[in-house]
Amino acid sequence: MITPNKRIYLSPPHMSGNEMGYIQDAFATNWIAPLGPHVDAFEKELASHVGSNAATAVSSGTAAIHLALRLIGVNEGDSVFCSSLTFVASANPIVYCGARPVFIDSEPETWNMSPRALEIALQDAALEGKLPKAVIVVNLYGQSAKMDEIMSLCESYDVPIIEDAAESLGSMYKGRASGTFGKYGVYSFNGNKIISTSGGGMLVSDDVEGLKQARFLATQARDQAVHYQHSQLGFNYRMSNVLAGIGRAQLEVLEERVNARRAVFNRYDEALSHLPGIQFMPELANTRSNRWLTVLTLEEKEAGVTAQEVLEALTELNIEARPVWKPLHLQPLFEGARYYPHSNNESVSERLFQTGICLPSGSQLMADEQQKVITCIKKTIMQTMPFKVII
Repeated sequence: MITPNKRIYLSPPHMSGNEMGYIQDAFATNWIAPLGPHVDAFEKELASHVGSNAATAVSSGTAAIHLALRLIGVNEGDSVFCSSLTFVASANPIVYCGARPVFIDSEPETWNMSPRALEIALQDAALEGKLPKAVIVVNLYGQSAKMDEIMSLCESYDVPIIEDAAESLGSMYKGRASGTFGKYGVYSFNGNKIISTSGGGMLVSDDVEGLKQARFLATQARDQAVHYQHSQLGFNYRMSNVLAGIGRAQLEVLEERVNARRAVFNRYDEALSHLPGIQFMPELANTRSNRWLTVLTLEEKEAGVTAQEVLEALTELNIEARPVWKPLHLQPLFEGARYYPHSNNESVSERLFQTGICLPSGSQLMADEQQKVITCIKKTIMQTMPFKVII
């Protein structure tokens, strides 16, 4: 039973109970630094789980993207294409490298990068004689992008893909793990992700030598020498042995967490999908979204209320809900950046930002907590249509 003022969070961490055993082992063996047996084991276990040849544990998903860009050779003056509908961390590393982001719109079936917009952007870049050094494809809220179409386009122009799967660990695309399609894949273990190390990330690839170089760069690029010698710029990006131990315990229950979040989505879908103006984020055929967050859109003309009004009603009940990501091409930070919409008449990412709502979706969300969210949304819509009964 929830208390009236208890906060219902969007996506709180969910510990398995086995984490303390790994943490105690790290302390007992004095492996506290950003290296150690848990780091090595976490890399091997995650690579095995997703089907990659190797993995490198780092301090964040952002660090993993930055390293991937460095490995590909992105430098000042280069351009990198990136999904626009995503968190800013997907694009910030492009700027770290001194490169220019070019933003690509979403498409309606996955809310992820539009192959149509990407094709036009690549055609323009080829005509201008300056193809992007990489394309960063984001798998939003757990749903994989249309990787077959995107990979085909990028292969035809010989442009490598970095797959930002920060939100989609545990998701599948045509029987293959999300995050394993690009030259490099990126996962995040931030406190709100489907599994968490409190903070951390992982870079995965079939390029084992590339990941060895990533480890080198992530440990301040220290040369092989008795003394401290550095011939190139490096970073302090390695994950600690303590956090890697937490990650190992979390990875053990990943499938349980995916199933729990998908069950949360199913309950929302059953309770709310019949309401006027509500549409849930779709799941593309032959894919499995981890449903990291349950996300819906609300059309004002049909529902009689705006997404903002529903968000305000939830906030009044101490329920944490969020708008869909503000597209990066609309962010002041990236003012003036080039942007390719899905079509001449439609910017899908802008429409989703205006109408999208992320609902509480934690893997330990209680039934009565979820019912409180559902009841609030129903009441808010019913207030605008007093003569219509909504069950």
